[in-house]
Amino acid sequence: PTGDLSSPKLERKLPKVLTVSEVERLLNQPDLSTPAGKRDKAMMELLYATGIRVSELVNLNLLDVDLKEGFVRCTGKGSKERVVPMGEIAISALKTYLESARPKLVTDPKEKALFVNHHGKRLTRQGFWKIVKKYAAQAQIRKEITPHTLRHSFATHLLENGADIRAV
Repeated sequence: PTGDLSSPKLERKLPKVLTVSEVERLLNQPDLSTPAGKRDKAMMELLYATGIRVSELVNLNLLDVDLKEGFVRCTGKGSKERVVPMGEIAISALKTYLESARPKLVTDPKEKALFVNHHGKRLTRQGFWKIVKKYAAQAQIRKEITPHTLRHSFATHLLENGADIRAV
């Protein structure tokens, strides 16, 4: 007798986003006098500038980044490859990281991961999550924050500034 009934729609909550000033405070937390701080700054700037997923960020290899042309090639859900443009601030942070910080963090010269941890191995999603949590606390951001929050903030800020929803 219930064959023609449809199930109720589940309520979907809007994703949590940071304000522009909260993002700025977060992005200004890394200590740029240390290799890890330069790495963290580059990762967060890249994530916010491109809107890529955290898994895409930590899976990037050196050859996936073209600083001259200003884009990053990442493999996302369903093994779909995307070419994503990045802004000048992210490019600058990446250049600084690649020139002066990554060589100090890498232990194996054959390591192809773009972002590495303090052991010189590829950074994990969990490792990045801990980094974001640390800087959120330093920036005194009281909201529940995840690495995905930067992705949602990126999209929201683009839309608020007139970007086409289909482009976002």
